[in-house]
Amino acid sequence: MNAVPENLSGVFDHVFTCMCRARESLAPRLSLHEVGTITNVSTGIAKVSGLPGVGFDELLEFSGGVSGIAFNLDEDEVGVVLLGDYADLRAGDEVRRTGRVMDVAVGEGLLGRVIDPLGKPLDGLGTVAGSARLPVERPAVPIMERAPVTVPLQTGLKVVDALIPIGRGQRELIVGDRQTGKTAIALDTILNQRGKDVLCVYCAIGQRASAVAKGIAVLREHGAMEYTVVVVAEGSDPSGLAFVAPYAATSIAEHFMEQGRDVLIVYDDLTQHARAYRELSLLLRRPPGREAFPGDIFYIHSRLLERATHLCEERGGGSLTALPIIETEAQNISAYIPTNLISITDGQIYLSPSLFELGVLPAVDVGKSVSRVGGKAQRATYRAVAGDLKLAYAQFEELETFARFGARLDAATRKTIEHGRRIRACLKQAESAPVPVPAQIVVLLALTAGLFDEVALEKMTEAQLAVQAAAEGIPAQIAALFESDRKLLDAEREIIIGIAREALKPFLPEQKNQPVSQA
Repeated sequence: MNAVPENLSGVFDHVFTCMCRARESLAPRLSLHEVGTITNVSTGIAKVSGLPGVGFDELLEFSGGVSGIAFNLDEDEVGVVLLGDYADLRAGDEVRRTGRVMDVAVGEGLLGRVIDPLGKPLDGLGTVAGSARLPVERPAVPIMERAPVTVPLQTGLKVVDALIPIGRGQRELIVGDRQTGKTAIALDTILNQRGKDVLCVYCAIGQRASAVAKGIAVLREHGAMEYTVVVVAEGSDPSGLAFVAPYAATSIAEHFMEQGRDVLIVYDDLTQHARAYRELSLLLRRPPGREAFPGDIFYIHSRLLERATHLCEERGGGSLTALPIIETEAQNISAYIPTNLISITDGQIYLSPSLFELGVLPAVDVGKSVSRVGGKAQRATYRAVAGDLKLAYAQFEELETFARFGARLDAATRKTIEHGRRIRACLKQAESAPVPVPAQIVVLLALTAGLFDEVALEKMTEAQLAVQAAAEGIPAQIAALFESDRKLLDAEREIIIGIAREALKPFLPEQKNQPVSQA
């Protein structure tokens, strides 16, 4: 009986000795944290006090896992843009500094995924696996590290590739009223990059959830999600997410560009981005600029679009092509935000409501659209036909307006108008049906040669599809020239025109198909 207490006493002594040694060996580490408190919460923003060392654009952590960006650094408080559900935040809640700016996951693991600007998955496919993280705000590439735009980015749209060409590394604005097909042009361009070694990033800003879901469904249906990342800030999300979304998407695209890849990014649309920034600015009491809009909206958009470029060979030779979308009101292309973006970008594709109502889709107004770079990147085969085509189409549009007054027209004028109507009919194109380069070349050459002039207007769609199908019969050595910088020889042009003429025979009037009898 006496041995048990002695053994327990020995055990306790041993345990206490070990605890004393552990306590003596432990060196407590003190870490300094700056902790502030919320003084006010309103729609999408919070005012915070007690963070004297916080930096501009620094990421802050609130209770409940909500993040925010330090936007206004005032003397007594910090204005913070909230990036999550702020319904549970209250005045007096704790705020912590993170010591870093906002960043986003980048890498191959994002391809095929739908994420929000914070990198959280929205597609129900599990955690997003990024290989690295990059800040959402990054300085643009210096001018000396850029290279000229020399390679075309084929959109698959005949009217764009022929008349308003886009080069890899260019910034081309898509502008027009609501419901004129702006998003359709951007999605068709993404669909056309299949098999062309171009990665795509589609950034939806402030769009309806149903509209975003429809666009993603189109990309999935045509197999485009394999090479596409979709970044979504829905219309119901806080304004802070809509403001950050295009910058996060651009960082994702820049990661691929810096690896030497060609990337296409679509911002759909920057009207919503400007509205989100205006809302945040007014709530944070930022001073307005001219026309009562926050004065640095030009800088907000220019520092975003300036990141699109073509890198020099020493930097890997990658490119980032930007297609920003902007919405006009009542066709007012000279409004404040549209003119800002027109001055920042390298051209614009203007979509006309009048053409849209007439069923001319895509409703591109060639007269108001321009590409300031793409012509230098356009293939020689396109350049050989595009000049004549644009001139003939411009003449047709002027004469068509004149003919509406009921004036009597001579034969040459009527011929010009009829030829222009065939051009317009050939430039029509169904949605989500990009046309490959050989088929475009055959149709354009047939147009310039006047082969469609004898085809009835109601048969133009079928005739054009027949010519596109016949393009598969072009000899391989001639088809290879479409991707080169050498112009077609006369003999090669005649071969292509002969293929188109043969395809159009069933659509010509009967007397045109009958052989001429020998006297």
